[in-house]
Amino acid sequence: MRRADRLFQIIQVLRRTRRPVTADAIAVELETSKRTIYRDIADLIGQRVPIRGEAGVGYVLDGGFDLPPLMLTPDEIEAAVLGAQWVMGRGDPALARAAQDLIAKIGAAVPERLRPFALEPSARAAVRWNVAPDGLDMAQVRQAIRSGRKITLHYSDEQERVSLRTVWPFAVGYHETVRLIITWCELRTDFRSFRTDRVKDADFLDERYPERPAVLRARYRKAMTEKMGEMGWRGQPGVAP
Repeated sequence: MRRADRLFQIIQVLRRTRRPVTADAIAVELETSKRTIYRDIADLIGQRVPIRGEAGVGYVLDGGFDLPPLMLTPDEIEAAVLGAQWVMGRGDPALARAAQDLIAKIGAAVPERLRPFALEPSARAAVRWNVAPDGLDMAQVRQAIRSGRKITLHYSDEQERVSLRTVWPFAVGYHETVRLIITWCELRTDFRSFRTDRVKDADFLDERYPERPAVLRARYRKAMTEKMGEMGWRGQPGVAP
């Protein structure tokens, strides 16, 4: 790996997390020596890259620092395009259009030598064929999540019994054939997931719920991690159960 590429990758490694990253961990990922990483970190600090930390403890990249937005590697471009293809096939119409626009913007903005990785990618996501249709406007759901507003759902369960639920939506889970709205349910006073294809009607309320969406997402992840631990599962939970 060229030194310039290695310096760039060190910054990328530090950008992934807010926790300190040791020189050992960076050296293993970049397949180089710890001594080289120490030297590169010192050079980056000398170039006024805001890296804090010390040998043996770990390094952190301060917030507010960024690189030119389109310094992407071929793998990063293909990863972004593959993800956008998946959304095009499984997202609601607004998200699908946004994903298509994203691919076009990447192709137009990256250097010409990298353009084929965006416009003629070697990897492709499978085309959807059996995704259940949504029973409500998912663009409005995402807006409700961003603004922290409640939704009242007219929801049909597996036995086709309809109930009225006022929920605090904070995430959307995308599975292969269904989508889920992840919420705090006022009726159950607990986290609940609702399949979008089982929603018969929805009222988008002006009332804000008392928690921030990010706080609910953190509480949900903690609750799911504890539940998985009780069941003997390992790993990190996704957004949806």
